[in-house]
Amino acid sequence: MIITLDPTASAEQIEELLRRFRRVGLSPAHEPGTQRVVVGTNDDELVAARLGLRGDPCIRSVATDALACPLVSRARRPEGSVVRIGTAGVGGERFLLVAGPCAVESLEQMRHSAQAVRRAGAHVLRGGAFKSRTSPYSFPGLGRDGLAILRQVGDEIGLPTLTEVVEVADVGAVAARADALQVGARNMYNARLLAALGRCGRPVVLKRGMAASVEDLLLAAERLALAGNEEIVLCESGIRTFETATRNTLDLCAVPWLKSRSHLPVLVDPSHGTGRRELVAPMARAAAACGADGIMVEVHPDPDQALSDGEQALTPAEFEALVRGLAPVVAAVGRTL
Repeated sequence: MIITLDPTASAEQIEELLRRFRRVGLSPAHEPGTQRVVVGTNDDELVAARLGLRGDPCIRSVATDALACPLVSRARRPEGSVVRIGTAGVGGERFLLVAGPCAVESLEQMRHSAQAVRRAGAHVLRGGAFKSRTSPYSFPGLGRDGLAILRQVGDEIGLPTLTEVVEVADVGAVAARADALQVGARNMYNARLLAALGRCGRPVVLKRGMAASVEDLLLAAERLALAGNEEIVLCESGIRTFETATRNTLDLCAVPWLKSRSHLPVLVDPSHGTGRRELVAPMARAAAACGADGIMVEVHPDPDQALSDGEQALTPAEFEALVRGLAPVVAAVGRTL
């Protein structure tokens, strides 16, 4: 629920209200300087009645309708949020470009990739050290050696880094090396991982699960926020449907839906969302047109030799062309690259 306080409410009255919530086991969030208190509950109306909130003189209104995710709701922060990934901001005027290979394969490969994407205008370097693969025979990533390579190259090139974490046990190590942590589509429902990421002290890019609704995605984000981390970026990366022409069906309808209901920024991953190299650039332009705050794109110096998902990776030249083609679309929606 979202409680709007009366402007005349004193600091003592507000603190007493917060204590009443804590006494019944709830964790209210009050942001100093605002007139709002946000409380996540299973039954808003019951709690409001038990605590007599509607008759409290320091409360102007209690909103309980259709707010299953109060911490990430647009009603909480109508102006929207900007999440910092190192020196880059997600959700502001700039349209964010996250680019790099699907997997860290070697120091040489990461250097080549990073130099190419930075030259083309990327703001964040991506690269997977731990890979959650469907086949047990597929390349699983270099693990902590890959993390070290990603950090080294990010520092050399001057780009903040993003990488996926797949196990609770690895959260600390990944958070120590990367500027932001990604939750892959297979782990969106992993409550223990989300709880650990809530305490990691790093921004989290949360990908929509392959069979998840947009409501499911927001509930996963709410779980992260409840655990203590509100530096969350949502990512639409495609869902499984009956269509077989593409790896997934990239649901761009999700972008304006999420933007209208949540203050969190939204990225789109057209590489994972289509699985086909020739579809990445047009879907990236479509993502910009429908209101996304940025894109995540896979770029590899030699996609045909890539150890992971080469069929959806762009060459450096193709990524440069993608960025050039994005420029007029981004400008048309009032943003910059």
